[in-house]
Amino acid sequence: MDNEQRIKVKNIPSEVKIEKPSGAEYDRFNPRNRIYVRAVKGLHQLLRQRIGLVGMLAFMLLPWINYNGQQAVLFDIFNQQFTIFGLTFWPQDLTILAFIFMIAAFALFLVTTFYGRVWCGYTCPQTVWTFIFIWFEEKFEGSANQRKKLDQRPMDFDKFWRKSAKHGSWILFSLYTAISFVGYFTPMRELILDVVTFSVGGYALLSIVVFTLCTYGNAGWMREIMCLHICPYSRFQSAMFDKDTFTVSYDATRGESRGPRGRKQDPKELGLGDCIDCNLCVQVCPTGIDIRNGLQYECINCGACIDACDGVMDKMNYPRGLISYTTERNLEASAEKTKPIRGKLIGYSVILLVLIGALGANIAMRVPMDLDIIRDRNQLFRTDVNGLVENTYTLKVINKAQVVQDFTVEIEGLEHYQVIGNLEFSVGPGRSHNVPLSVVIDPYDLKKPLTEFEFVLYPTADPESKIRQSSNFIKGR
Repeated sequence: MDNEQRIKVKNIPSEVKIEKPSGAEYDRFNPRNRIYVRAVKGLHQLLRQRIGLVGMLAFMLLPWINYNGQQAVLFDIFNQQFTIFGLTFWPQDLTILAFIFMIAAFALFLVTTFYGRVWCGYTCPQTVWTFIFIWFEEKFEGSANQRKKLDQRPMDFDKFWRKSAKHGSWILFSLYTAISFVGYFTPMRELILDVVTFSVGGYALLSIVVFTLCTYGNAGWMREIMCLHICPYSRFQSAMFDKDTFTVSYDATRGESRGPRGRKQDPKELGLGDCIDCNLCVQVCPTGIDIRNGLQYECINCGACIDACDGVMDKMNYPRGLISYTTERNLEASAEKTKPIRGKLIGYSVILLVLIGALGANIAMRVPMDLDIIRDRNQLFRTDVNGLVENTYTLKVINKAQVVQDFTVEIEGLEHYQVIGNLEFSVGPGRSHNVPLSVVIDPYDLKKPLTEFEFVLYPTADPESKIRQSSNFIKGR
């Protein structure tokens, strides 16, 4: 078959050609080769675009949302507190963060076992941002064939301004992406003001520059290289696949043998299957694979080849589904049907439900305060002129609520003591407060050189909600 034999089908654009690239160009494992992704319309691409748009808008708008007078989502690393819609998490709440990560991991395992790499194809930021950059490419440089011809052309004014406009749009979008990302760790409104007035601090500026370059490089230049050679998910996904996993697959029994034909010709008379070998499934694939070669780890399950093939099947008056989301078991000739409910899925589901329950219980039982006791390390005890023994402590009180709280401190386990310092105080929302206290006791009232006791902290308005922290009183000589 000739390299540029046109498909003899009515209403298919004349630019659709059977292209057999040269060996060097077709080698998708060579990072220097570029894939010109062809645009395609269809149900799966519409769904991918909508999901990607929602995810992108959520990422870029969340730092601008305020809740109870402060930024709704803020991960303040320097002050070691994370705020998520009214809940402030501290390093002491690490178990909650661990549960969130475990839930995300097992949810990914569950979805992958059932429906393959749909995370990669529909919601992965690398995929979403890559398609956004391709959209900019199409606006300034045209279709896949036009982009390819433009790259082969010598530099002239038309090529210069198109390339400049494309890269300029990439850099501006990468910059806004970087600012949005840094806005999760620095108050967004202050950050924007600093950016506009060119007074961004060192860490914020470095983060913006690095993240801008990474976004520009990953989505603009590396693209499928990230999926093929860097992302570890593509490597271990096969451990979660089985014969009942729904993946993008080509029905070779129905499609082979391939070959061009007229729309009115009967393929059976020509000894052909339904595949007309138009190569569209390869041209629309963002990773440049040929799905007709079977399941490959590079496939991100985006469904672009399904939409392209369904469009050709419609024009040929053939049934859709030559390429579809199906299972290996469905493609086999055996009468055994796909098992949507199986042991692996049940196991992942049970673990996921347990983790969600544990997370909910952890949040429900979480007290809106925390207490840490710090002793004076320089002088463990002191004896005053009256012969009384004094121990000095610093109480670090954390208010995890989003409102100002009044606290009261009591001491249990000691008798006939005096306290120098304030036992009642207020702490602002999501803040920590250090309370210096000295406990004074007559040594004749102490029976042991080391006496264990407890500091008890509770909100003044709710004396029943108490937390305790033990410490020691040192009698000395």
